Amino acid sequence: MIEVHNVTKSFGGFHAVDGASLRIAPGTITGLIGPNGAGKTTLFNVIAGALAPSSGKVTLEGEDITGLPPHDLFHKGLLRTFQIAHEFGSMSVRENLMMVPGAQSGETLWNAWVGRGRIRAEEKALAEKADEVLEFLTVSHLADEKAGNLSGGQKKLLELGRTMMVDARIVFLDEVGAGVNRTLLYTIGDAIIRLNKERGYTFVVIEHDMEFIERLCDPVICMAEGKVLTEGTLAEIKANEQVIEAYLGTGLKNKVKQGAGA
Repeated sequence: MIEVHNVTKSFGGFHAVDGASLRIAPGTITGLIGPNGAGKTTLFNVIAGALAPSSGKVTLEGEDITGLPPHDLFHKGLLRTFQIAHEFGSMSVRENLMMVPGAQSGETLWNAWVGRGRIRAEEKALAEKADEVLEFLTVSHLADEKAGNLSGGQKKLLELGRTMMVDARIVFLDEVGAGVNRTLLYTIGDAIIRLNKERGYTFVVIEHDMEFIERLCDPVICMAEGKVLTEGTLAEIKANEQVIEAYLGTGLKNKVKQGAGA
């Protein structure tokens, strides 16, 4: 579904991504792991259009999308979330979801004058869809809560809900577990699995929590120093000496197997 061909992203003389190549198969939940500074988020930013690569190419189902801006990729069904959730804090959770779909009639001044009936019908449909999304995510009780009052984990669920408002095809999740308690992280994991199994979403997940990666992801891709080191199951990744060196700087395989450095 996604192919990254020898992508480099440089900042001055520093290569944050250094000739990375990988493939994301449709219908998978792919994990992207690596030590801090490995280039994972920078690669996400290149794929999702937030940064133009210094060199290389990105394709979506064979179409060259290199350097396309995020709003163009949004309309192609490619979305991403961020390590720190972005919400409209003074608006309700339901209203945050209703904001997502583009080309709404109420966005033009002319329709605000003469198309009020159409606007009301659209808003009713959007509110119904938002409520369906919240029910799917098991957080219907938060529909009228101001988004700014949500916990960190609830905000991550809201970001996931946004992708459902436009029926995304591939979603890049950047550290969805950061700052989230274990119970809520399990709920987020359940939602990702259901979206993958029931609605055919493809996911790519950056995460440091190896338990979360093991539960959701196959395959797993490991990066270090801007390069892709290896790909496989999590068990294969953990047993790879290059991965062990990248995380620990030594051959302490047993510590990696026990989750150290994850």
